[in-house]
Amino acid sequence: QVQLVESGGGLVQPGGSLRLSCAASGSAFSIYDMGWYRQAPGKQRELVAVVTTSGSTKYADSVKGRFTISRDNAKNTVYLYMNSLKVEDTAVYYCNAGGFFSGNYYPYDYWGQGTQVTVSS
Repeated sequence: QVQLVESGGGLVQPGGSLRLSCAASGSAFSIYDMGWYRQAPGKQRELVAVVTTSGSTKYADSVKGRFTISRDNAKNTVYLYMNSLKVEDTAVYYCNAGGFFSGNYYPYDYWGQGTQVTVSS
């Protein structure tokens, strides 16, 4: 079992930046690959970024070059640095603990409560 708590969301203008954090407790954080998802109103939840246990990263095309995912195993925390934010980045952002196999991320049933990111002028 692992419990996840996201923080860092808020209202930001287009072109601005935010850093999201996801603090994990419970089972050994370092054994999980971690992902950030987002869900906009009326849309399906989509995978935004992944960081594996070895530190490798993968991004959705829509955020590549603007978002950076990282993890600090000593602090049991995964981060999502978001730069050059666009209106279409507006969504609830969730972190997840899962597994990354054969080039694909498989979410386990460990989710945080989500944090709202609103990009608006």
